[in-house]
Amino acid sequence: MSGRLIVDVDTATDHGVHHTGARTGRVDAVVFDIGGSIYDDERFVEALYRAVHELAGEFDESEFWSLYEAERKGGAGLRTAFARRFLPGGDVSVLRARIARHWAYPVESLYPDVAPVLHALAVDYRLGILSNSPPQVRDALRRDGLAPLFDAIVLGGQDSAEKPAEEAFRTVLQQLGVAAEHTVHVGNRLDADVRGARRAGLRAVWMLRGEAPPAPGRDDLAQADAVITSLSGLPVALSRLAGHTPPQRACRTTVSALDITGQYRTRQRLAVMNAASVRLGTSLDVTETARELTRVAIGHFSDFAAVDLFEDVLRSGASPGRHDEPALLRVAQDSVLKECPESAVRPGQVSRHHPLSPVTQALTADTPSVHWTDDRDVRRWLDADPHHAEILRVHRVHSLITAPLLARGTRLGVVHYIRHRTPDAFDTDDVQLAQEITTRAALAIDNARRYAREHDTSLALQHSLLPRHDARLSAADVATRYIPAESTAGVGGDWFDVIPLSGARVGLMVGDVVGHGIEASATMGRLRTAALTLADIDVPPDELLTHLDDLVLRLDGEPAAHGTSAQHTPVAGATCLYAVYDPVSRYCTMARAGHPPPAIISPDGAVLFPDLPNGPPLGVGGLPFESTGLELPRGSIIALYTDGLPHSVGRDLDDGLRLLGDLLSGPVTSLESRCDDVLRGLSPGNHEDDAVLLLARTRALSASSVATWDVAADPAEVSRVRHLVTERLSRWGLEDLSFTTELVASELVTNAIRYARPPLTLRLIRDTVLMCEVSDASSTTPHRKRSRALDESGRGLLLVAQLTRRWGTRYTPSGKTVWAEQEI
Repeated sequence: MSGRLIVDVDTATDHGVHHTGARTGRVDAVVFDIGGSIYDDERFVEALYRAVHELAGEFDESEFWSLYEAERKGGAGLRTAFARRFLPGGDVSVLRARIARHWAYPVESLYPDVAPVLHALAVDYRLGILSNSPPQVRDALRRDGLAPLFDAIVLGGQDSAEKPAEEAFRTVLQQLGVAAEHTVHVGNRLDADVRGARRAGLRAVWMLRGEAPPAPGRDDLAQADAVITSLSGLPVALSRLAGHTPPQRACRTTVSALDITGQYRTRQRLAVMNAASVRLGTSLDVTETARELTRVAIGHFSDFAAVDLFEDVLRSGASPGRHDEPALLRVAQDSVLKECPESAVRPGQVSRHHPLSPVTQALTADTPSVHWTDDRDVRRWLDADPHHAEILRVHRVHSLITAPLLARGTRLGVVHYIRHRTPDAFDTDDVQLAQEITTRAALAIDNARRYAREHDTSLALQHSLLPRHDARLSAADVATRYIPAESTAGVGGDWFDVIPLSGARVGLMVGDVVGHGIEASATMGRLRTAALTLADIDVPPDELLTHLDDLVLRLDGEPAAHGTSAQHTPVAGATCLYAVYDPVSRYCTMARAGHPPPAIISPDGAVLFPDLPNGPPLGVGGLPFESTGLELPRGSIIALYTDGLPHSVGRDLDDGLRLLGDLLSGPVTSLESRCDDVLRGLSPGNHEDDAVLLLARTRALSASSVATWDVAADPAEVSRVRHLVTERLSRWGLEDLSFTTELVASELVTNAIRYARPPLTLRLIRDTVLMCEVSDASSTTPHRKRSRALDESGRGLLLVAQLTRRWGTRYTPSGKTVWAEQEI
């Protein structure tokens, strides 16, 4: 306002009313706007928005505002409607308590000059209220004893370019029974109130309380018939507009005149700081935080605002960059003009700045600076940069502030604030204000950058610990999906594994470590490695979970590393499901530890969740795990998943499992497309927790690819075994492997006859590899050893290891199986 004298009127004299060539004539009625004149409703709307966002997470913005517009006439039902729409269970008390954290209630902010002035005015004028404020204000008026003073109360007027709309003015005039030319409208928002009242034919009084930044210019003030600085000045203003002396009851007060320019600016700065504290940092996204900063600036004290960041900041890093001619990426911008025509670059483009530009100076000095277009330094810059010079000239830019984004000693970028529509130029107070909100924004951007860096690190670690390539299996076709969490908690500890086992079998595993972040990912890697090792030595599913349970107990009992300040997160609560499928018998053995049950899809598309015994989560200790076996038809699909897939906010696990069953049902032509369909159906938006889905379509080896013989416990059987092996390999067209396979089979059979117990069985399996298996009823484990020169035994398993790709032992309920594989 540049030193303009505005008078606070408390008397019947005309010393304090700022007149602008106002019209005079009879005044019959006064219509008030509540917001900023009696109560302030914007804080409630903002508190409602923040409360719903905190309780419901991400939601549809258009749905929020549509519900608000539809329900705000309903009084106390507004909270109930939002609780039912956005909160699980529709608990309105929870929403009410959360709103209270963010809202200075209108009933607590009734201006002290309101009640006595309204009582005085109600004797001489018809009074009405016209506002887009929420309906709680009606209850506040009743509570404060003000409602009987008004002949018309119209809340929730129609939206238009001006708020309230012209139609809303007609409604309140009709209820009051007065003509527009005999009615005065009192408001404190220039665009919405004064100009809207003008178009409706009412005279306008603007009350300059200071809650409506930016500060008005002289031309703006001229659009009102009168300007007052408190409601106590309204009787004088109305008397002057009516063309007669003020009423006598107004003469009982005294006259005061003061320059409130400093007070007004202080209120403006507080309003901007309040908006910055409320809006900045609500998102852990760098780009969204930059947009929040530009919206705060445009809504309060700047005509154009833009945020430029070093590219490394968007890549979760930070770099000081070159300051002689810095290149920054335009991240966000906003303007009072549509589509930001005064911007030299578009969002996403690189902006390069001349060494004489204010940007370079701000980055070099690390402090914000204000510039006027007629400054000598600015003219030198514009002479060397005609592109920017033309833009500033066309849009009549008269002043600008350039503020560097500094956080924790790191340069992140720069913010531009420009004025061209606001007549007042930036001054030193504005520079201080810009520095304050820019500092807040820099910290919020740095927090978002650090979160993104940690999230990317956790995600990279998580992906590095998961299987990198799909294994080619003869037992099953497999499709997998891993979806990391997108919440602020960070990446979780979900994992999966597809493990080729001996005998053409396959192990399928999914697990979930409690918690999020790097520690959860690291723990997941340790558990997966242990599980992979146990599966590789053919430990049955129930025993594998027992070993993992013991491992988790040891991990939880480990002391923190020396010098580590971070709190140790217990692993107890990790879950796991392990299944082993045998394509020869078509038998699947499964066990689970606190994990959701698998789903079995039959070849005709029917879905079954088998009644699999559920053991305790890993790390509980002391409780057994049980295995269950199922014989599956060829072409069945085994679906394994983590609870982050069916479970979500607003949907419990049981409902999620029913939906999962519906999405999995039906004939499956492509496992990949079915995975995509399930993910879209269960989690169409952001994923609040990690989710894993593993689909395995079973195969069955034909009888012609498997040969099985019973072997008597007699050394003479070894020669018959060699003959049987040679004959079968000839039938399979694998004569080249006859010599090696004869030798391996004879060594394994000889060991079984000598050291094990009958019954003995020899089995050959032809698949992508040739497998030779000898089973017996003994539980003793064969060990490979190095024989000395004169030893007559001990060379058999050493020979088998040298001639085959790999060999091992697995245990069965009736004994053990020693196996060896050869490349075909």
